Amino acid sequence: MRIIIVGAGQVGFYLCERFSTEGQQVVLIDTNQAKLQRIERDLNIMTVHGSGASARILAEAGIAKTDLFIAVTDSDEVNLISCIMSRPYEVATRVARVKNEDFLEGGLFHEKNDLGIDLIISPDWALSDEILALCKVSAAFHMAEFAKGQLILLGYKILDDNPRVGLNLFQIQKLHGSHRFIITAIIREGKTIIPRGEDQILAGDKIYVTVRRSDISALEQLFALSSKRPEKVFIIGGGSIGYIVARSLEEMNVDVTIVEMNKERCEFLSENLNRTVVLNCDGLEAHDLLEEGIDLADLVISLTESDTTNILSSLLAKHHGTKKCITKITRHDFVPLLGNLGIDVALSARQVAASMILRYVRRGVVGSVATIMDSDAEVMEMRVPAREKFNSVHLKELHFPKGSIVGAIVRDQQVLLPSGETIIEIGDNLVIFFTKNAAADLEKFLSDEG
Repeated sequence: MRIIIVGAGQVGFYLCERFSTEGQQVVLIDTNQAKLQRIERDLNIMTVHGSGASARILAEAGIAKTDLFIAVTDSDEVNLISCIMSRPYEVATRVARVKNEDFLEGGLFHEKNDLGIDLIISPDWALSDEILALCKVSAAFHMAEFAKGQLILLGYKILDDNPRVGLNLFQIQKLHGSHRFIITAIIREGKTIIPRGEDQILAGDKIYVTVRRSDISALEQLFALSSKRPEKVFIIGGGSIGYIVARSLEEMNVDVTIVEMNKERCEFLSENLNRTVVLNCDGLEAHDLLEEGIDLADLVISLTESDTTNILSSLLAKHHGTKKCITKITRHDFVPLLGNLGIDVALSARQVAASMILRYVRRGVVGSVATIMDSDAEVMEMRVPAREKFNSVHLKELHFPKGSIVGAIVRDQQVLLPSGETIIEIGDNLVIFFTKNAAADLEKFLSDEG
């Protein structure tokens, strides 16, 4: 597949990296020559120097033979215009990233529209959705849905005092007494392990588990964890994301306090939110925040435009007794470092937006997709093709590519959590956890020709 990506920022680079790893033909357009040279040196892609809103540049990039066009510059206008300029060509899918909410009105968001753009994505809305999903499973730092919400992928941090530390997967399954979840990956010291039965759970591990929604409480009981909806939430930063999250939490009857330094923005928040308490102060003013009860908060969400403020306000809240913090980070390379500081969840708005784009463009044989923020892994829901080798065969006999594991089977809208003895049927949907090195082999393995 030939892919043109306009914009060499964090989203563009992340997408280039993912697609090039899979062996796709990627062309990157940007006005920053030095940045293009660095990326071309690191990745196996072609680069074109210039504006994506230029017909000459698009022609030079090969727009006439492009299957997927993604515009993710920092300019909404360039993103929209470049997508519109690609319309005369037979591009199968066009995606534009848009920050200004004015462009998202009238049903444009997530919808095909008169501009001929298949997906218009807002980083702010994407990050807000991620935060609200995590609010519902407070013990987890990651959550993704599959099988129309019946199957959940959850990420948990294993602390030193967890009673399952030192046990291997065989021992944990015996404790549970039934086959109701699968540990699909362990992230240990930045490395992704696709585990087998003899692999142990160690303190500091991040584990990813596939589980039926109805079995989440039993899973958390086994690992001595407990999720509940937060009752008291502080939001540091009343910008677009803070406003969206506060409005949604109000609908869930959560007690919300927003801390915002800009007086005019505070007036907007007070006028447009119903029950939220709006504080016109600095998110680092411990005395003011303690007076308002931040030490009793179930959750603090730091969403200012400053990474420094977000990190420090989260650390301040944790120091004074806040149960959990979600911290927005612009620099994605900071994300793996923050867990060592005691920050529970670090989210990159641009990384979340990139993941959402991947989920959209990888449909067809691929259903839902989730990218794992702090690793080189992904999860996909993929349909078993109509080929003889998949017809009524035991899972252990299929020999999936190294670096992949089947976390669930969806058959006739029912979720099955498999063992090696489970029989695979043509037409099943498999939820598969895999490292990026296995992506090309896995897609070939499950394709009609593989």
